[in-house]
Amino acid sequence: MSHTHDADCIFCKIVAGQIPSRKVYEDEELYAFHDIAPWAPVHFLIVPKTHIASMAQLGSEHERLMGRIMLLAPRLALEQGCKPYPEGGFRVVVNTGAEGGQEVPHLHVHVMGGPRPWARG
Repeated sequence: MSHTHDADCIFCKIVAGQIPSRKVYEDEELYAFHDIAPWAPVHFLIVPKTHIASMAQLGSEHERLMGRIMLLAPRLALEQGCKPYPEGGFRVVVNTGAEGGQEVPHLHVHVMGGPRPWARG
């Protein structure tokens, strides 16, 4: 399978092995790695190997890819140390665009878990 890349994209460089990362998972379409500035005890990103700038650029041709990401997230969360549902769990976040808090213009899904810094009370 061929993948489109953006030569200036940091996540494309990570996928290509040009920038080191702490890999969590890899297959033909997806790459997952630990976040370099984690917000939770478990915090990794799942990115498509094909460069897609953001969730706003998704089309019907990406349905299967996004479904794979959503099914992979729980499995990897457990493998990385999150407790099972319902006592445990994890959070999935996709920032989209500048106002949505997206810092890297390559679609990425944050998976965070463990004792939550965002927990109330």
